[in-house]
Amino acid sequence: MAIRAVLWDIDDTIFDYAGADRAGMRAHLAAEGLLGRYGSVEDALARWKELTELHWRRYEAGGGDWQEQRRGRVRDFLGRPGLTAGEADDWFERYVVHYEAAWELFPDTVPVLDLLADDYRHGVLSNSSLHNQDHKLRALGVRDRFEAVVCAVELGVAKPAPEAFHAACTALDLRPCEVAYVGDHPDIDARGADGAGLTGIWLDRADTGGRPDLKRITSLRQLPALLRADTRFGAPSTFG
Repeated sequence: MAIRAVLWDIDDTIFDYAGADRAGMRAHLAAEGLLGRYGSVEDALARWKELTELHWRRYEAGGGDWQEQRRGRVRDFLGRPGLTAGEADDWFERYVVHYEAAWELFPDTVPVLDLLADDYRHGVLSNSSLHNQDHKLRALGVRDRFEAVVCAVELGVAKPAPEAFHAACTALDLRPCEVAYVGDHPDIDARGADGAGLTGIWLDRADTGGRPDLKRITSLRQLPALLRADTRFGAPSTFG
């Protein structure tokens, strides 16, 4: 059956999350007078990324709520376990100001959405919250490109669980076999989508390769050709 819709990951797929996170944290550390706390800015950024991943994994496993995982990141990063909820929230909100100032879509995002607009429906499935991602899409000027925005926090289940992918397909009123999923993580996104009956496509912007079991592109500009070739029923197609 032909693919009728594309579901999209957001962060590091259509939106340069890593770039914004690094630029925002760099500016925030300077404003907070914390650049000297670590050996270098790169060390500080690496620690922030490490803690982001650690607390997100705990949150996904049922450890606390959305706001508490943010507070945990702040407390660990500052080495201040006794920081109150309000103090941690205020610190994080000051970071968000710098982070949002650095928000940008990848250059290939809008041109490819334009190319696919007439032939495919579009939705979002994100392992984040609707509050965050709806705001982000609106700020970036692309919210109206997507019929549905489905997020793990509201679902109570996250990628790569099949239930997350199926919920997004249901939001589009399509069967999984009619939907492709595009994301930057080979296992959480592409392999997870494949396992749920969708066509998983790994956006490997760094061209790391090494996963011949997955359909892989290195730029969104390769996506229209892959979708229109409808290679789901043959061998994995790898570009780049």
